[in-house]
Amino acid sequence: MSEQLDKPNGLQAVLALPGFRLLWLGQIFSQLADKFYIVLMVFLIAQSWAQSTGMESGPLAEAAELIRGRGMGSGANLAAGSNGEEAQLITLLATGIYAANTLPAIVLGSLAGAWADRWPKRAVMVTSNGLRALLALAVPLMLIPGPSWLGLSWGYWGLLVLTFLESCLTQFFAPAEQATIPLLVERPLLLPANSLYTATTMAATIVGYAIGEPVLQLMRQALAQIGIAGGEFALVPLAYGLAALVLVFVRPEEQPRNSEGVSVWSDIREGLVFLRERASVRGAVLHLVVLYSLLAALYVLSISLASRVEGLGPTKFGTLLAMSGLGLALGALGVAQLGHQFNRRLLASGGLGTMGFCLVLLAQLRPALGPTLLLCGLLGIGAALLGIPAQTTIQEDTPEHLRGKVFGLQNNLVNIALSLPMVLAGTLVGNFGLKPVLLLLALVVFGGVALERPWQRS
Repeated sequence: MSEQLDKPNGLQAVLALPGFRLLWLGQIFSQLADKFYIVLMVFLIAQSWAQSTGMESGPLAEAAELIRGRGMGSGANLAAGSNGEEAQLITLLATGIYAANTLPAIVLGSLAGAWADRWPKRAVMVTSNGLRALLALAVPLMLIPGPSWLGLSWGYWGLLVLTFLESCLTQFFAPAEQATIPLLVERPLLLPANSLYTATTMAATIVGYAIGEPVLQLMRQALAQIGIAGGEFALVPLAYGLAALVLVFVRPEEQPRNSEGVSVWSDIREGLVFLRERASVRGAVLHLVVLYSLLAALYVLSISLASRVEGLGPTKFGTLLAMSGLGLALGALGVAQLGHQFNRRLLASGGLGTMGFCLVLLAQLRPALGPTLLLCGLLGIGAALLGIPAQTTIQEDTPEHLRGKVFGLQNNLVNIALSLPMVLAGTLVGNFGLKPVLLLLALVVFGGVALERPWQRS
């Protein structure tokens, strides 16, 4: 009994593992690099292509003129219209970057996961980060003057290509990283390990976007003092390079495998067959699809929700998302320390019930700032109760030789789940209003609770 009490558990136990610590540090650098890359793209767009001279002719120029016509009002609103016009142009061009970043996640997830299973996980992680660092080094070349196409400089289209390639490499890194965790962490510690990973992902998202632009400016000024121009371009390759360097020292114990004569499509079919036959993994993937569909819908709904709250307004919807992210991070830490004491089905039901409860209250209560922020935080905690045990179940119940394939399929489904609800939620709110849509989502979530049957033993 005393030996069990002395033995570390939860976060203390997983952080005591040297291999996992290195993998976690590599995740931090890689996640921050992803966020810094997007910030850098928006920074360059604002500096180089969002001015009125950045679009000369073609469909994009016509779109810009349409925005300009809507943004410019009376003479009293001239200055505001000019600022609004530039913001709209930045949004228009940044949308192309987001699309280039998202498309590979939808198209390549399964293929990349199958390939990641054929190669050593460490090699995949190190190579993908190293190549992303090299691609990031090519970003300054896109500022070289050159021909235009559809009214925009060739450099903008070059950034779209670089972003697409960066995202393609990310699709190889993600399943390899997820499949490495169970190679470094014993089964009883997978829950706190995944909790820490989830908390780190949310923290990197919040912190990365928040400090990205100031850090870029700091790098620019610091290197300028020693006579080096363009210091802002050093941040992203530096972060990816540090991730690759750290991951070189990760030593997962993998079983050698021979895939000669076996096509990638056969590997993908093998993963699909496994999902069909293993109910626990299939259910966990379904939980993640439901979770990310809900989060994607709430991303859109948060704009309408923030517009109802006095003291926020539609432009400050990020405050609600940040509170949800904070709640998810806190929930992840709670699951890490206490999650092993509860049944997985009970955790999933508790997570779904918490989210459903928050959705009903957000729809029914008077939209005051304090309660709205509190409910968004509770909704994030519910997301952690659902998502982290599901990810852990997939790692525990999937054989080593299938993990890359299954994680690739999972990433494919999750990224589709992140895309479609954004369109549907916006359409439904436009036709029926915010309250009915929130109640509809709550009904779907409570239906999930009933399907879990938490009153039954596993």
